[in-house]
Amino acid sequence: MTGPVLGQGQLIGTINFARVGHGPAFNQFDLSRFGAVCTHFSTRLAELRKHSVADSNPYWQSLTPRERQIANLVAQGLTNPEIGAALWISRNTVKQALKRMFRKLEVSSRMEMVLKLRDGLDK
Repeated sequence: MTGPVLGQGQLIGTINFARVGHGPAFNQFDLSRFGAVCTHFSTRLAELRKHSVADSNPYWQSLTPRERQIANLVAQGLTNPEIGAALWISRNTVKQALKRMFRKLEVSSRMEMVLKLRDGLDK
């Protein structure tokens, strides 16, 4: 059986969560754990797709894996609080990371950063 090519935006599989029997609905703790699992899988799949593209961008290589995650979310237009929520970190942590990234990349804005990294970011 042949499947879709990775990195082409096509569904390649699913992960399912289910309750057993007539138990209570998922509580807030369960939902937060599911969110963490989904974030983990999403990050790992993105890293697999990007590996060859990122290798060709020296600016992308200068970033840590967490900074790469932040850069991808900035490119999607997320705000610092939204990035923090997506990565389970504080908005201040996002702000500090962006400051470090701007220094590393010698840029002064989010747009400038995205343009410099565009070959390594999720499409």
